[in-house]
Amino acid sequence: MPAPTSLMTPARPFGAVLTAMVTPMDRAGEVDLDAAAALARHLADHGHDGLVLNGTTGESPTTHAPEKADLIAAVVDAVGDRAVVVAGAGSNDTVHAVRMAEQAAEAGAHGLLVVSPYYSRPSQEGVYLHTVAVADATDLPVMLYDVPGRTVVRYAPETLDRLAAHDRVVAVKDATGDVFAALRVMQRTGLAYYSGDDPLNLAFLSHGAAGVVSMVGHVAGDALAALVRAVDAGDLAAARATLVAMLPAIDIICGSGNGALRAKVALELLGLIPDRTMRLPQATAGDDEVAAVRAAMVAAGLLDAD
Repeated sequence: MPAPTSLMTPARPFGAVLTAMVTPMDRAGEVDLDAAAALARHLADHGHDGLVLNGTTGESPTTHAPEKADLIAAVVDAVGDRAVVVAGAGSNDTVHAVRMAEQAAEAGAHGLLVVSPYYSRPSQEGVYLHTVAVADATDLPVMLYDVPGRTVVRYAPETLDRLAAHDRVVAVKDATGDVFAALRVMQRTGLAYYSGDDPLNLAFLSHGAAGVVSMVGHVAGDALAALVRAVDAGDLAAARATLVAMLPAIDIICGSGNGALRAKVALELLGLIPDRTMRLPQATAGDDEVAAVRAAMVAAGLLDAD
């Protein structure tokens, strides 16, 4: 399916409100494509003009190539031209990352999310060459993912400058927590920045970010869209009020340090996915965790009390 070009502008090459979507699984741990399609449609109905698949929140380390491709195809078919679908192509093996990019393109993805190589701790030259190899593998636009808390290696400013010269590298998902550094790169390179950290969404947007790649968007997509609209309108007071109203949801999803687990629990409680199963080494939430999330969601007004 062609990319929804009405949602992809130079300023916002992947839309404005994206969620890093969980990968629904059945009780046996098999990827549930029907549940994924239904969830994607729900998100598109509630504030989203983009979705990120096969990222960390989507349990990419433990899903396999055919599953990733099938997930992309199912979601692209489900949302049609209502949302940009960005697929993760991240690995510390460059050949593997290139293959993931090619398979994502074949499955119908509209863009790629390329994380800096993790674990191996390559030099900045290695980071650059790895990223260029993935970007060169397809014709899809690329969003870099800078998340040193997981990869250890951060994209250096000089590396971002070099990558910005590549025709297909158009954006950065920033989970560094360094808003000021992001502002400098935005001004210097013109790369579109997306906040990758829900507590910092307003800070990034007010510094010129194009949008957000969220976890809390699973349960607060309409509020995220309202936040973006308020910043676009220059109404920072309204934007701040929107963020404050979202704080309970942010605490629920982001507060435990395992957003994928919390997101799956919340979605199951809301009836938006049938099961909260995760693949090891991510352990599925037990009854105590579910009870804690349920209580927090009721207190936040996201779920009716029994």
